[in-house]
Amino acid sequence: MAVVSIETRDFIQTITMDRAEALNAFNNDMMDELCEAFLAAFDDDLVRVVVLTGAGRAFSAGADLKTMGTVTAPARHGLNGLLNAIIDCPKPVIVAANGLGAGIGTTILGLGDMSFVAEGARFRCPFSALGLTAEAGSTYTFPRLMGYQRAAWVLMSSEWITAEECVEYGLAMASFPADIFMSKVMERAKTLAELPLVSLMQTKALLMAPRRAELKQAVLEEGKGLARLSGGPANREAIAAFREKRAPNFV
Repeated sequence: MAVVSIETRDFIQTITMDRAEALNAFNNDMMDELCEAFLAAFDDDLVRVVVLTGAGRAFSAGADLKTMGTVTAPARHGLNGLLNAIIDCPKPVIVAANGLGAGIGTTILGLGDMSFVAEGARFRCPFSALGLTAEAGSTYTFPRLMGYQRAAWVLMSSEWITAEECVEYGLAMASFPADIFMSKVMERAKTLAELPLVSLMQTKALLMAPRRAELKQAVLEEGKGLARLSGGPANREAIAAFREKRAPNFV
């Protein structure tokens, strides 16, 4: 059963994470289908702009903790494959966070050429609380968008931030009321889609050229950090506490 839906209209491809019952949490299927959707958009002449959003009331609750640490079918592309596909996408990518975002549901905002958030939505990077570390290139993108100190707080503290703070910090371009959120995002997408694709792609290529290698290196190093910490004592205790619905004890 597909966990990602794709619709292309007027040169705008909308990629929707479609696990509403799980708050669009990321599992292997989600990562693989998203990666393949971005790769397919590369050479599709009917696509000039890509919009990433979520189904239901959440954008994405991040990693699916219910499957973390369990045996699942191996991913074809995995997290790094997905992230590199987004980084390498030659066309404008708009991230439309229609609701709650946690983990990669927050850090992926930094990979959009433009990101928008719904008013009233909250966002969190819970990595420290999970005994893990940041991902999605956020150790590179967040300091450049927010400034070092704000980025350090958001990535280390595991505290929630509001949609308004996302805009204030530079993590999102703007926020819109939830009931008109996608229509407002699509207005921006339409503005781009009506322009020559060759110009959009050349400008994006120039914008990405000085940062692509460093961004990919950040993704690589973050992956190594996640591998070191995943399954460690702090991570095991955090997952156990989540499943047992209790406060973790990291002592």
